[in-house]
Amino acid sequence: MGLRERKKAETRTSLSWAAIRLTVERGFDSVKVEDIAEAAGVSPRTFNNYFSSKGEAIAARHLDRCLGIAEALRERPAEPLWDAVLHSVLPQFEPDAAVAARPVPDAAQWTAGVRVMLAEPALQGELLRAGAIAEAEIAAAVADRTGIDPQQDLYPHLVASAVMAATNAAIAHRLRTDPPVPMSRLLTDAFTLIAAGLPTPTP
Repeated sequence: MGLRERKKAETRTSLSWAAIRLTVERGFDSVKVEDIAEAAGVSPRTFNNYFSSKGEAIAARHLDRCLGIAEALRERPAEPLWDAVLHSVLPQFEPDAAVAARPVPDAAQWTAGVRVMLAEPALQGELLRAGAIAEAEIAAAVADRTGIDPQQDLYPHLVASAVMAATNAAIAHRLRTDPPVPMSRLLTDAFTLIAAGLPTPTP
């Protein structure tokens, strides 16, 4: 990635994080595009160059994480598929530069705000669209890795669906646990269970 592409990616990430942060703090209906642009240090026109709505900006963070899974999966060395998947997923959920620059001030309030944000009906369509785009890319990466034709074989699509389901389940579980369980642990547990065939747990 060249300097120009890096700058564009950083701006996109900064806008998405600003949209999420402000929505969690104020509520979806109380945040305007102008607020997001100001928080990211750009103009509203720049915002509109990246996103068509604040909902798309919020969903972009999840989309970019999941597209990062597909990219990382293509770059992993030869190893069992589910090991490669786990090692591709974990780095995507580590704090990035945007989060480091504006960290979460209060974990409990943040978690409560994220729950409210994710329940926002106006955001649901964008999250579903982002998930579908990411799932298709992950399926293509699995097909490349395994040498399977994604047009003829169910397997890469099944794996991609499982990857998205596992990450979504881990996110949802973290939001309902008190205190929250670290994402790295939840993701590791989720993909370890999938790799083992989801055995029935013993009480």
